[in-house]
Amino acid sequence: MAENKTLRSTQWFGRRDKNGYMYRTWMKNQGTPADMFDGRPVIGICNTWSDLTPCNGHFRELAEWVKRGVYEAGGFPLEFPVLSTGESQMRPTAMLFRNLAAMDVEESIRANPLDGIVLLMGCDKTTPSLLMGAASCDLPTIGLSGGPMLTGRYKGKELGSGTGIWQMTEEMRAGRMSYEEFTATESCMHRSKGHCMTMGTASTMASMVEALGMSLTGCAAIPAVDARRNTYAQLTGRRIVQMVKEDLVMSKILTRGAFENAIRTNAAIGGSTNAVIHLLAIAGRMGVELDLADWDRIGSEISCIVDMQPSGRHLMEDFYYAGGLPAVMKELHDAGLLDTGALTVSGETIGEAVKDAECWNRDVIFPYDKPFKPASGIAVLKGNLAPNGAVIKPSAASPHLLVHRGRAVVFSSIEDFRARINDEALDIDETCIMVLQNCGPKGYPGMAEVGNMPLPPKVLRKGITDMVRISDARMSGTAYGTVVLHTAPEAAAGGPLAVVRDGDIISLDVPNRTLTLEITDAELATRLKDWTAPPLPERGYVRLYVEHVMGADKGADLDFLVGKSGTPVLRDSH
Repeated sequence: MAENKTLRSTQWFGRRDKNGYMYRTWMKNQGTPADMFDGRPVIGICNTWSDLTPCNGHFRELAEWVKRGVYEAGGFPLEFPVLSTGESQMRPTAMLFRNLAAMDVEESIRANPLDGIVLLMGCDKTTPSLLMGAASCDLPTIGLSGGPMLTGRYKGKELGSGTGIWQMTEEMRAGRMSYEEFTATESCMHRSKGHCMTMGTASTMASMVEALGMSLTGCAAIPAVDARRNTYAQLTGRRIVQMVKEDLVMSKILTRGAFENAIRTNAAIGGSTNAVIHLLAIAGRMGVELDLADWDRIGSEISCIVDMQPSGRHLMEDFYYAGGLPAVMKELHDAGLLDTGALTVSGETIGEAVKDAECWNRDVIFPYDKPFKPASGIAVLKGNLAPNGAVIKPSAASPHLLVHRGRAVVFSSIEDFRARINDEALDIDETCIMVLQNCGPKGYPGMAEVGNMPLPPKVLRKGITDMVRISDARMSGTAYGTVVLHTAPEAAAGGPLAVVRDGDIISLDVPNRTLTLEITDAELATRLKDWTAPPLPERGYVRLYVEHVMGADKGADLDFLVGKSGTPVLRDSH
């Protein structure tokens, strides 16, 4: 243990008075022996298991393996539940509840006798919410992802989570696939425990945790049903006890260098645009200076070296067998693109952790000097349509549309879009730019993954598979296309996106990082002056959220949760 370091749990269990008696005696009703309160580290296992979060449905079992490791290392494991945000089931969007889950995590840690934390996370928003909440407490903390599903298979072909859905939906809308064929693939796509096996947001964020140094090296890509996932869980349990003894807190790991490593790694794996918002929010909780411009400056010219859906062909099983994230970070290491001195939860630096990693399949993980897609990291656009920025993922876009000028076809909401997009009379063709308003943090509310708007059937029937789309929404990490997202300020906050009209000409120039509404400054000012803000929600968390959520360019966190806060000693309750 670090010299003169007093365990936080001693403030509860080490007391020789009435309160100490009360803290210990109620814990003993579970059969806990007296020597578990003898000053050994108490480890909280923060579990996002829920039947309503299918990606995390195996976490009860995974937690037991963590407990084994904690006991072996001389710790006292105590599992506790927190709000579980399942992307596949929650309405209007799991993102609305990310900050609420982070509050649950933070307050659960603060209120209880915990010395170190293991975060069990898998589905999209469970990973950032747990990291955000734990970062606000700054205890020794280690992440453990639940792992991806096995590769989906249907009639001899591979199916990727989400990506396959978007592809088959377009085929059905174009009349090239029957509804019966479409539904027959359901149990074939998701056929094992685990989260999405494409490089969607779940796999991206698991990779970000590893790239940040917040999990054991090699953890991100192991399939959920692989026995080595349980092995890593047990090793994670062992390691967190040592981290407590070393006083290896989150702020020693989540440094500026760690975030820069994650940004570069996200580009190299073709990661989700959602990582932008989540890493900005996590950095905000740690008090680390990070902004939207950093994503372009640090990561936009990094090449994508992983051929995986939605940017490519392969899936997470292939990625793991090819060497996983350590092999990718080894390529960045050798290219001089890593802060090799950034610390990891293992106690090693990231440079030490990946220097001997090997790649076993160059069809999946390419050499950095012969990349899958050169200079294809997330690009940040600015202009009079996005004064605070917007993002696009070039590796998932059509190259011929990265510079495009077209007529706007505007949808005022996702309901308006759904009501009109299939109308054969809609005045739209493949040269147009589809614009979706009021789907940002305040506008949806929650900033749903509706930015990858399906194309109109009459365009699909021409064989066209992509058009430029612009919104203040997000896009599923499993989706693809020339889609401009996170436009800030958002429409519901009075951003210029709110006043785009049908027929306006919009110019997109990704190489020059511009997004321009071709009207005069005077006309734009007049339109904004006439804009009226939408009414606030009536009550509850949603009202709190809309009143306090920041823009996408700030990570969409609640304004009163930003900034490093640490772990105060709470008053006694008795």
